[in-house]
Amino acid sequence: MTRCAVIETTEGSFVAEFSSRGLKRLEFPGKKAVRKSIATQQAPMDPRQQRWLQLTESALGDVMAGRKPRALPPMDWEGSTAFQQNVWRALLRITPGETKTYAAIGKVLGKPLAARAIGGACGANPIPFLVPCHRVLAANGRLGGFSGGLDWKRRLLAIEGVAAK
Repeated sequence: MTRCAVIETTEGSFVAEFSSRGLKRLEFPGKKAVRKSIATQQAPMDPRQQRWLQLTESALGDVMAGRKPRALPPMDWEGSTAFQQNVWRALLRITPGETKTYAAIGKVLGKPLAARAIGGACGANPIPFLVPCHRVLAANGRLGGFSGGLDWKRRLLAIEGVAAK
């Protein structure tokens, strides 16, 4: 059964959703769907979920400080495709302050013509704050899209010392 927890930060209230397998979703502050999730899933967490919540809180703090998280909770990507999961694993290898293009991610995955599909996988990322799709830019160096909104993408890149176009 999934459980939700509100994580208060200086940047606002994030909502983390945990399944029995790990972190399933992490919503940015201000998302309307978040309020519904909170209202429907306020049951107590089991001890593993409590530990994963602590790891998530710590990882959020690291990201907001421009650092690579020291540890991440297990990710529950059930329901996603193998391709999406491969893209998300590739994103986890991009270090803070570094950016890659959608095409460069495609080359790493052995799919050099899959830039559009890479963008789709980034857009479907349920944990965009910790699985850093904000570090992926369009071929022209422009921001491209971001599920948390372009203001968040600019903010996260600025925290990491990257000037966005």
